[in-house]
Amino acid sequence: MTRPPGRDAPIVISCGEPSGIGPEVAVAAWRALGADMALLWIGDPAHLPAGTPVRVIGDVKDAHGPCPDALPVLARDFGGATVPGRPDTRHAQGVIDAIADGVALVTSGHARAICTAPIHKAALQNGAGFAHPGHTEYLATLAGGVPVVMMLACDALRVVPATIHIPLSAVPSALTAQGLRDTLRITHAALIRDFGIAGPRIAVAGLNPHAGEDGKMGSEERDLIAPVLAALRAEGMDLTGPLPADTMFHASARARYDVAVCMYHDQALIPIKTIDFAGGVNVTLGLPFVRTSPDHGTAFDIAGRGVADATSMIAALRMAARMADARDARSIGASDARISDKMIR
Repeated sequence: MTRPPGRDAPIVISCGEPSGIGPEVAVAAWRALGADMALLWIGDPAHLPAGTPVRVIGDVKDAHGPCPDALPVLARDFGGATVPGRPDTRHAQGVIDAIADGVALVTSGHARAICTAPIHKAALQNGAGFAHPGHTEYLATLAGGVPVVMMLACDALRVVPATIHIPLSAVPSALTAQGLRDTLRITHAALIRDFGIAGPRIAVAGLNPHAGEDGKMGSEERDLIAPVLAALRAEGMDLTGPLPADTMFHASARARYDVAVCMYHDQALIPIKTIDFAGGVNVTLGLPFVRTSPDHGTAFDIAGRGVADATSMIAALRMAARMADARDARSIGASDARISDKMIR
């Protein structure tokens, strides 16, 4: 088994949409973390904020170790300058390639994780025929089509929506027993592998007010959610629910679980964005590599003004490092156990 790349290997930052705040928050995060963390930005150096000290590298090994004096850059020519707030479709393929290049570095063992800056899907679709709804689906495709789950996380809360970007009216039909089982299994495995939680405690929200109130306000809890939870409890998972969502997110309730699985987008995202609007991190669970992202968009309205808040990007990089550490520990432990077993035999 190949050993993990080690803490001196970089965490890759893909450039994201060049005319958004991605380049700004990447540089701000490097200034905050570069003295202690190996980082590597992939993109066109011309799109970074003016005055950014850059070290263009030809080999990823040159980006190993902390980088306090200059941001290591794997340079790509996107074919033109960028105007803040005005996406240019000519840059679309470069943005897509930066993501793919970052994933290739991580999967080949040359980097520890990838942290993706926000993309502008319309620009990618119009400029390069991008066929994916977003980052998450593209990353899953790059990983061979593996099933994935979106998690939003901050220090005080982790949430997973069982359904994501669909109208609220479509949620009941989109919510299936198999889909919920897959979401819970992927989440459970990721908490063990990526967050080092040996026995994850998962709280599961109901779909309806008061979790259906014994069928008086809806039958999904009784007919769909509860049977799935019962079956997975029989497999050994620590699951609570279905619970009324309106009582799941106060401080004492949050202390009783490691993640809350919710039935639809806003049920999950409203609490975390209320608790920590600036510091939330988007994590893709189920991938064979670590991927995080700041939980915000391109913010065209403030791009180029030097006022973008890098808190979420900094949190995303720190979380990527912690997740990589957790995977490294499990990988090395499993490898050492196999070596010891062979020696005994």
